[in-house]
Amino acid sequence: MRFSPHLLDEIRARLPVSQVVGRKVALKRKGREYSGLSPFKVEKTPSFFVNDQKGFYHCFASGEHGDIFTFLMKTEGVSFPEAVERLAEEAGVALPKSDARDEAREDQRTRLLALMEESAKFFEVALAGSAGGEARRYIEKRGLKRETLATFRIGYAPNSRSALKEHLAKAGFTLEEMTLSGMLIAGDDIPVAYDRFRHRVMFPIGDAKGRIVAFGGRALDPDQNAKYLNSPETPLFHKGHLLFNAHRARAAAHDKQRVIAVEGYMDAISLSEAGFTETVAPLGTALTEDQLQLLWRMSAEPILCFDGDSAGKRAAFRAVDTALPHLKPGASLMFAFLPDGLDPDDLVRQQGPAALDACLGRARPLIDVLFEREWGQGDWSTPERRAGLEKTLKGLIGRIADESVRAHYRQSLGQRLTAAWAPTIGTGGQGSQAGVAGGGRWGTAPPWLRGGGRGLRNAGAPSNFRRGPAGRSFPPNLGQGAEHLNPSSSLRKSALVASEGGLPPYREALLLKVLLNHPWLIEEQAEAIAGLPFTSTALSALRDAILSAHALDNSLDTETLRTHLNKSSVGKVLTLVERAVSHKCDRFAEPEAGRTEVEDGWRHALAMHDRHVGLQRSLEAAEQAWHEDRSEASFARICDLKRQLELASGADSFDVAAGLGHTS
Repeated sequence: MRFSPHLLDEIRARLPVSQVVGRKVALKRKGREYSGLSPFKVEKTPSFFVNDQKGFYHCFASGEHGDIFTFLMKTEGVSFPEAVERLAEEAGVALPKSDARDEAREDQRTRLLALMEESAKFFEVALAGSAGGEARRYIEKRGLKRETLATFRIGYAPNSRSALKEHLAKAGFTLEEMTLSGMLIAGDDIPVAYDRFRHRVMFPIGDAKGRIVAFGGRALDPDQNAKYLNSPETPLFHKGHLLFNAHRARAAAHDKQRVIAVEGYMDAISLSEAGFTETVAPLGTALTEDQLQLLWRMSAEPILCFDGDSAGKRAAFRAVDTALPHLKPGASLMFAFLPDGLDPDDLVRQQGPAALDACLGRARPLIDVLFEREWGQGDWSTPERRAGLEKTLKGLIGRIADESVRAHYRQSLGQRLTAAWAPTIGTGGQGSQAGVAGGGRWGTAPPWLRGGGRGLRNAGAPSNFRRGPAGRSFPPNLGQGAEHLNPSSSLRKSALVASEGGLPPYREALLLKVLLNHPWLIEEQAEAIAGLPFTSTALSALRDAILSAHALDNSLDTETLRTHLNKSSVGKVLTLVERAVSHKCDRFAEPEAGRTEVEDGWRHALAMHDRHVGLQRSLEAAEQAWHEDRSEASFARICDLKRQLELASGADSFDVAAGLGHTS
């Protein structure tokens, strides 16, 4: 339904922002505004402000900004129409009436919803009655608490062909309504319609508002053909559009900034009981595009939790294919694989919630699962097979609609191929330099995968982007545990950095330090190094000088390379990079690091660099969009990207000076 601007303005006029926000945030009045702790980010000092006169809220900690509709959507995960309906009801504003056909359909939906509610009550009573003994024993065996039964309204369908039909008839529902709702099975070849669910434990399925629209039934008879049986498609229920437990999990998912998707009802119920209230499940099918959109409304990177067996891997691979076309900046999937032979319910009951938490903590990004799938399908020891793998990956990357995400997948997969094939270079085997004309480039990814060069080469930080101050700690993935020292005033004023208005980022200096201490890496990573986008022109010049020196002599050791560089115009930059402190988890940059450690560290540092550059490019595009349309959506996008950039830059890409000693 489309809502007129006049209608939305009327709702805004009747509902102060502070009234809507105040239900979730403790606000204190400060002059004409209210302030409080951010609902979007954990903080101790209030940086969240509400202005009723202007009709908006703004969060300086996260960059979130919007009106009452936006706040409801952001904090409760509801859609825009649902937010309008809820706030209109609260404000006492009547929404436009539908036409006669819409009214008839709505009347039918109202009747069917009442029928489903009556069916749920019938099943709950049956579970508690004399006929529900076997169902209760099954539930007790699964270890579900009484409170859980009540929360999820679990019931029992008696072993009868007409028990529910007779009950609904007494409640005033017609045979046509019972059939249309999916609760009866009827047809021209069926003389007497009969109950669809018989001798099953019943799980009500709710829509986004928690209204019961369908059921899932778990068979108690081991000889039943279908262990689990769902309601058929009805005017109320489209199984590919809903997730089990989504209406309960939504608030928890927003509070925890995480949503977990498991494979079945019992897994979702058991995990919710164990404290993972942000858990949902598809309804007996592979994850659909609509269900992905529902997940992304709850969390930017939903965690799909699969069994560790081959069936779980197949389910994960199907989810990868479903998600690929819809990936967007900041929206992807994570995959958590359980120990083989255990489902989430088993793991929690046998080893406790901590075991599942640990498993979720090891969740892997979509690109890892994609690469593992394709790499594991063959032997890539010949050029023809490698070309086949490249063609397959190119086709998969091409399915990604978003240009920015597609570019980063192309670059990342190219680096993975390079890393995977590089060990064959120089070993004397099929991939050795001796067996390859042209100097041994089998380990280098093809041009279509390398990417990331010209378009990113000069991608600098936006002019209005503020770097994080030196002295804040690095996150676990880059530089944690370092002791940060403030740079000297003489260093800050030096011509080396003054021309750029700031010191070169630590992350970029780290990449070059790896090359200086391990020149053998240049041969294997030449293409990736040439395409590195640096925000520092000084470091970009050093990179070019390193490649030039390598082109003249590709057998350079560390000392010879430094001699070459010191004789050139980048000697001062070399000194700056050499003095950078290597943090505890960046030991791969030091001369004594082993080959495997260096390769792993290099790949990780590149990934962090790629992420930062991607965010910068997205911000530039968002700023351009805002200049063109001046919309709230564009402004919100800019705020979100600035928040992500500040987190990334303040955490894993601090100035190299943060690791420098005093120079004066």
